[in-house]
Amino acid sequence: MDYNWNWSVFWDFAPGETSSYLHWLVTGTSWTLATTLVAFILALLIGGLVGTLRTSTLRPLVWLCNLYTEVFRNIPLLVQMFICFFVVPELLPVSMGDYLKQDLSYPSFFSAVVALTLFTSAKLSELFKAGIESVAGGQRGAALALGLRPTQMYLQVLLPQAIRVVFPPLTSEALNTLKNSSVALTIGLMELTAQARNVSEYSFNTFEAFTAATVIYVVISLLVTFVMGHIERSLAIRGATR
Repeated sequence: MDYNWNWSVFWDFAPGETSSYLHWLVTGTSWTLATTLVAFILALLIGGLVGTLRTSTLRPLVWLCNLYTEVFRNIPLLVQMFICFFVVPELLPVSMGDYLKQDLSYPSFFSAVVALTLFTSAKLSELFKAGIESVAGGQRGAALALGLRPTQMYLQVLLPQAIRVVFPPLTSEALNTLKNSSVALTIGLMELTAQARNVSEYSFNTFEAFTAATVIYVVISLLVTFVMGHIERSLAIRGATR
């Protein structure tokens, strides 16, 4: 392919704009990082709670948590984002709906975080449930025999061991959250992919725009993998083998 790459385009300004194309990509990267970080932290908390409750002995609670997991895990993320952004404000009381549509700062960011949190937390609840069940066998009975209350049993016995089991797959889910954040461009969030598309449309340098976005995604993914790997090693029991 005879193509002349023009990397200097990132220092150019779009017609009528006061910021460079490079600044657009930097801004998009910041929105991608913010969306990914907030959604993944919230998903960890909610997914951990839901996954834990799914292993309890309270059947109605287990049923509700199973329903939560199946609903939000099986509805496509794009549909959830559209529902959060377009449908939910219309179903709420007028004052609340108007606030979400008109007065809330960065409504697309808020909707993207909510949808991505619900979608990711449903998947994480499966990981936490499987992790707890993998260590729950005789240790649940032993903890109860020692007089520990159910809350103490989970916090002091089951969850510390389950976290070590589920942590390796969490790296994949963190990377999935990063990639899934790009769906937010469909509701107007100017994250990295959306900004790369804008650079392409304004400058007609499509290859450069999306190559730069690809490199940024790869760098972020490598950093996430490094950080998660470091945390995983710090959680490992010394002398233990897999």
